Amino acid sequence: MKAIAALFVVIWSTGFIVAKAIVPVADPNLFLAARFSIAAIGFLAIGLTAGVSWPRWRDLPRHLLAGVVLQAGYLAGTYWVVLHGVAPSVMALLGALQPMLTAVLAIFVLHEIPTRRTWLGLVLGLGGVALVMVPGLMNRTTGAPSGLVLLVAVLAILSLTVGTVLQKTSIAGADIRATSVLQNLGAAVTVGGFALLLGEHRWVSSVALWAALAWAALILSGVGTFLLVWMVRRGRAANVASLMLLAPPLAAVESYLLFGDRLSPVQIAGFAIALAGVFLCRPAAAPSD
Repeated sequence: MKAIAALFVVIWSTGFIVAKAIVPVADPNLFLAARFSIAAIGFLAIGLTAGVSWPRWRDLPRHLLAGVVLQAGYLAGTYWVVLHGVAPSVMALLGALQPMLTAVLAIFVLHEIPTRRTWLGLVLGLGGVALVMVPGLMNRTTGAPSGLVLLVAVLAILSLTVGTVLQKTSIAGADIRATSVLQNLGAAVTVGGFALLLGEHRWVSSVALWAALAWAALILSGVGTFLLVWMVRRGRAANVASLMLLAPPLAAVESYLLFGDRLSPVQIAGFAIALAGVFLCRPAAAPSD
């Protein structure tokens, strides 16, 4: 389980790098539609080859909805607000609130009561993320985003929260490969509609674009989201969501290695604090026997 959690964090953190890489070469919803479509086709091929059992027709809307809120709502919203002036670091900091929101929602929907240790870990992890992200925010001179942009940013985080909790509801009984087909399909149709509505058409064919698409479809959606759903099904939603606290600090490290963005001692300390917070959340995240 430790190795799977570590792999998930590394993969999830690269989403911020992909979002930055595609800005010059593709419109966001068009890119996401291609990403989710490829992932859906890939899982369909796996499912047909393995002969998995498919959900009943009457359950299809639930699986499609789960994909819409977990992937389309979150990523479409995130890409859109970044395009309209919100720095990726700001969105990453907002995203760090998601484990807290998941813990609260899971109390009412799943009747999962986090322990004091888990709450302490979430608070500590959020503080560590803030230390990593805030120095970069203070150095920015861009104007404040509009109320609409901030609203979409918050709705994107809420969408990810609801999508995470939905993975432990009635759809959890379906084969994860089959539900991955449906969830990616629902996400693809949704962002495809957004692309048409917004008149998106920019698609600059290049090595950077195709490399980003291959990584996003096969690794981020194909492996990363699969692992997220798998872990949520086996553990507590809040504890699994706490792993996302490590994604922004790790993305900052990756940005340093790939783009030369410097890390201050405060940011390095923040990464260590976030790691400690996730460690505190870990015991309850293990699946029960």
